[in-house]
Amino acid sequence: MYHLTIHTHFAAAHNLINYQGDCENLHGHNWKVEVTVAAKELDQAGLAIDFKILKKETNKVLDMLDHKYLNDLEPFKEISPSSEHIARFLFNELTDTLNNDNVKVERVNVWESDYACASYSEG
Repeated sequence: MYHLTIHTHFAAAHNLINYQGDCENLHGHNWKVEVTVAAKELDQAGLAIDFKILKKETNKVLDMLDHKYLNDLEPFKEISPSSEHIARFLFNELTDTLNNDNVKVERVNVWESDYACASYSEG
């Protein structure tokens, strides 16, 4: 199995719902995002998936979040826009776009700081 990972980022504001503490107040993060895909086979060029495609599709999804107030966005109207929920949202969106018979989104890591990361994967 081949594994490819890209790193990218976005900035946004949010406040956590049903949280007792400072993070219940409006605040922002410069989130770092890591997306890892797995592939069984390589194409004729020796690639599992072109990094350009992986970055492009990831950044399309991140454009929906970048410089936004996450609590106002449809995916987070009913749930707290925590790093965990953001990771699951990104995973699901990228799965719809990238998954095929060979390539599968394996994991999405969302770093809200240099020291705190939430991950989402299935299985």
